[in-house]
Amino acid sequence: MDIDFARAGLAAQPFSVLLGARVAEFGGGRAVLELDVRDDLRQQNGYLHGGVLAYAADNALTFAAGTVLGAQLLTSGFSIDYLVPGDGVLLRAEATVVQASRSRATCRCDLYTVDGEGNLTLCAAAQGSAVVRRSATPG
Repeated sequence: MDIDFARAGLAAQPFSVLLGARVAEFGGGRAVLELDVRDDLRQQNGYLHGGVLAYAADNALTFAAGTVLGAQLLTSGFSIDYLVPGDGVLLRAEATVVQASRSRATCRCDLYTVDGEGNLTLCAAAQGSAVVRRSATPG
């Protein structure tokens, strides 16, 4: 798998397209997703909605796992800690593989907002795992 394959996979996710997410880096146990912060992604106090941060963590964690396990993955679970309110022009989710076996990878993700001058602020941290998807038999 390469970055073009990862970008095609993200483009096949309607929700990711709706949010405008993009794969910025992919490979070697690492994946970075980015999305532009828009007013319709903010909550009532003007900060980036926590659900958007959770989405970015979920996808970045699984894409990082995909660099070592391949494309047929599902998120097994994740937790996220919101550290400071997210504000800026860009959200950047940087995920790395912490440990992997043949069928499971544990990853961590740091989520940053980027202001108009390129300064990063760590606004959330997540950890999760992805598992290789087993073939499902209808029935």
